[in-house]
Amino acid sequence: MIFSKKIEPNPLTIKSFFERTIKEFPQRPSVSFVHGEPLTYAELGKKVNEMANKLYSLGLKKGDKVALYGHNMPNWVIAYFAVATNGLVIVPILPDFTREEVENVLTHSESKVLFVSERLFTKVEGLKLPDLVATIKLDNLALLNDDVVQKEDVSIDDIEVAEDDIAALIYTSGTTGRSKGVVLTHKNITFVVMQSYSFQAIDEFDVFLSFLPLSHTYENSLGLLFPMMYGSSIYYMEKPPTAAALIPAMGKIKPTIMLSVPLIMEKLYKSQILEKFSKKRFSRMIYKNFIFRKIIHRIAGKKLYKTFGGRLKFFGIGGAKLDARVERFLKEAKFPYAIGYGLTETAPLLAGAAVGKTKLQSTGTALPGIDLKIHEPDKYGVGEIWAKGPNVMREYYKNPEATQEVLTDDGWFKTGDLGKFDKRKRLYIRGRAKTTIIGASGENIYPEDIESVINNDQFVTESLVVEEDGFLVAKIILNIDELETNIDNFKSAVEERKEKSKQTFHDLDERYHNWLQNYKKELNSRLNRNSQIKRIDVMDEPFEKTASQKIKRFLYTKSKDGKDNKGNEDKKKK
Repeated sequence: MIFSKKIEPNPLTIKSFFERTIKEFPQRPSVSFVHGEPLTYAELGKKVNEMANKLYSLGLKKGDKVALYGHNMPNWVIAYFAVATNGLVIVPILPDFTREEVENVLTHSESKVLFVSERLFTKVEGLKLPDLVATIKLDNLALLNDDVVQKEDVSIDDIEVAEDDIAALIYTSGTTGRSKGVVLTHKNITFVVMQSYSFQAIDEFDVFLSFLPLSHTYENSLGLLFPMMYGSSIYYMEKPPTAAALIPAMGKIKPTIMLSVPLIMEKLYKSQILEKFSKKRFSRMIYKNFIFRKIIHRIAGKKLYKTFGGRLKFFGIGGAKLDARVERFLKEAKFPYAIGYGLTETAPLLAGAAVGKTKLQSTGTALPGIDLKIHEPDKYGVGEIWAKGPNVMREYYKNPEATQEVLTDDGWFKTGDLGKFDKRKRLYIRGRAKTTIIGASGENIYPEDIESVINNDQFVTESLVVEEDGFLVAKIILNIDELETNIDNFKSAVEERKEKSKQTFHDLDERYHNWLQNYKKELNSRLNRNSQIKRIDVMDEPFEKTASQKIKRFLYTKSKDGKDNKGNEDKKKK
């Protein structure tokens, strides 16, 4: 076996390490669809060079912005490197952005060229974009403009890229609803890619299965640039990553590395583990026993490992907090999971715990070269997490006020997350500073902790805890299939009511009302005195989420006029 060594590009630019990879691994497979034929790195390099020449033939100059709006595919990678390695600035746009959001990004960024997938073309068709010179169809890299004059004899050989040059302008899809353009330099991004090796060594024989959006910083840095630095292979799904598509894909390519968000593993745990041991009294009794639970988890872990292809050595989880019960299962199952923490503004990695070095509910230690501190900790050691290092963004694009709010004069970035350290400097995230609720006695209430308790219930798919009129309210999505087994004809009653009127689940028969009241009582028995739920709202539709599957909280909080941010009137529910 060939053991790789940590690569330290000089200079710290995407261009520097990409050119090295093309030279070192020309015949190794680079990117492909799961059921496609991989491009070699030599072929990838050639296509990237051809596309870069095409971009400059359109009249672009160094520093111009190029937007990339599409689903994961090899051509996404070609477009990305054609831009990022040749002095242009990439503007990745998340596939789930609305037409209005896409228009705002393209206008605000002053993008000159747009790559767009065929499936997303309707979202940009007809938009008035004064800065846009050309549109390129991502599926076949064909120019869609007939009236664009292309220059001949364009050379990109003399384009130099420096560490402090802007590499990417990334518009976040945050939980607060305010999308800002994060300016990341080549050094910001390449530093994180380089240092990721400290958490997991990889080489040219590693195989990545990529299914999170490449336009999200997490997947972009760790699921694309990191494997590219070491000549690894990356495979993309032709279809959305549902279980029906993901399982055969894993069986076919047998990945060694995968990245995920907590929601995927949490759903797997609830459907495959918890559900099986919560239906019968005897099963529940066995599962509650510490010794039997560990045996069950170990057996389940072996089956799960085979489902993932049998070669997995690193399953990275990031983007949101992982549920404690799910993490306990992964640990007892000896599943090769790792935890990471970061933000778009830090390109993104700040801390992590490698496989075998995880501590329950900790996001691990700081990435080498990064300084982390807790600003103004309370008596429990909890305070806002501040970060400093080569990966901290330059600024928010054309937004000096927002930049000044998060960057101090001496270079510290205010993450907006609350956390604390243990004696070994392992970081524990408590929640977002802006979502923390101040209780009646002045105590801090972290809604994420309450949601974790609620989400462990077999009858709940997901939840959101907010403050309304001075009380805690839990908004939940029900697992109707599970409730059907406990309340006769529950599913048919729900469907019938939905067809007849706009009434919600709360208008169902007395059996449901009794169940809901009992559920609230049982839930509060598992929560401390400060975290008691006053009201439960059952939602009719799934929560809207960000790319990392975090709920967009701002959409579900009430304003002073009694309406939520979707404009819905407040309903007094039990």
